[in-house]
Amino acid sequence: MEWRRISDVLYLMMIMVSSSAISNAFAEAHDLDRITALPGQPAVNFSQYSGYVTVNQEEGRALFYWLTEAAVDPHTKPLLLWLNGGPGCSSVAYGASEEIGPFRINKNGSSLYLNEYSWNTVANILFLESPAGVGFSYTNTSSNLEDSGDERTAEDALVFLKRWMDRFPQYKSREFYLAGESYAGHYVPQLANKIYDYNHQSSQPIINLKGFIVGNADIDSKYDYIGTVNYWWSHSLTSDRTYNLLLKSCNNSFKNPSQKCQDILRYADQEIGKINQYSIYTEACNETQGGGRSKHFLQHKRDAHFTGYDPCTESYAEIYYNRPDVQKALHANTTAIPYEWTACSDPLFNNWKDSPASMLPVYTKLIAAGLRIWVFSGDTDAVVPVTATRLSLSHLDLTIKTPWYPWYAGGKVGGWTEVYDGLTFATVRGAGHEVPLFQPSRAFKVIESFLCGKDLPKSQ
Repeated sequence: MEWRRISDVLYLMMIMVSSSAISNAFAEAHDLDRITALPGQPAVNFSQYSGYVTVNQEEGRALFYWLTEAAVDPHTKPLLLWLNGGPGCSSVAYGASEEIGPFRINKNGSSLYLNEYSWNTVANILFLESPAGVGFSYTNTSSNLEDSGDERTAEDALVFLKRWMDRFPQYKSREFYLAGESYAGHYVPQLANKIYDYNHQSSQPIINLKGFIVGNADIDSKYDYIGTVNYWWSHSLTSDRTYNLLLKSCNNSFKNPSQKCQDILRYADQEIGKINQYSIYTEACNETQGGGRSKHFLQHKRDAHFTGYDPCTESYAEIYYNRPDVQKALHANTTAIPYEWTACSDPLFNNWKDSPASMLPVYTKLIAAGLRIWVFSGDTDAVVPVTATRLSLSHLDLTIKTPWYPWYAGGKVGGWTEVYDGLTFATVRGAGHEVPLFQPSRAFKVIESFLCGKDLPKSQ
């Protein structure tokens, strides 16, 4: 009996030593990704990590991430993954640097300043450059840049999450949410669907997915098209004649247009003129970026290239993130990628393959699964406008729980909202395509309410 006790004690000690060794290995792995400080960064009281996770060894695909932990109580706050769209646009360029991240970039790309409305006040924010070929994310198989699509993007993102959580085990089983905008209206629900299926097939799921939130999101190609054309007409951007021709000649879709449809879209673009179509009441960075956007309408609509009060911040990002000292601090470009970091990848955008016509079936499935789902829409975006989103969501045929009402932020109407059985929809007043950029305080109220599971406030 004594020998058995000794044997049991030794066995337990071996397990404890083994577990400790594994924990130490994980700690060492993510400590290698710790950001000490970025060049020109102000002092902060939160931790940051960035680096690569290999998602396909055979083809050499690795995705770049940047984690900005919550400024207060990071050990208890949820984890939120942010994705930008395109397809082919960088979450570092847009989400992290213009919208919801803790820093903004000064005009000459020399330093950073703090974002008063950073979402890492309410969550640990994980920015992912996805798919491979976007930003610092890379592939060693050049054909990947010509055959990427929705399915592989979702599959790689799921592999990323599982391997990333092995590196950061403290986030296993933490409340987890997905967020994004524009073409991430595909990425986010598709990844949520992958996670949901993985959790139901796994005996020990580690991704505690609670819900997702998307803004100015591509949802359904037919209804998005009709809603977009209606927005152009209702906001006096196109003539009655062109509006009617667009409804008759393009088969209710921007995809695979006939020559006649292309001609009408180009004419509509001329009627709209050199304005910022991503935010119709604010200026673009320069005249060449104002009009001429119809080529993007003919395919998937590209992520926003224009920003609020300073419309040129994308160019500041491209200066900053191409600096060798910045890349070193971020543990980025460790394989000497043979091209400059850019906010969006034209090869990916121009060669995108599979793109389902509608996300509505995925919404229906995940609503039935009980996920928390919110959709918000800046009301001055003419690319993925509020009318498109409302028309798409109306075909879910959901029961209204709380009828349409104005919601408030900072003592003013922040927008309007309606709560359905399984989904909340909200507009954000005065916001363009990148809602957190144009209306940061109102966007913050949206994410704060979403994460708390509370309706947007009905009073001041």
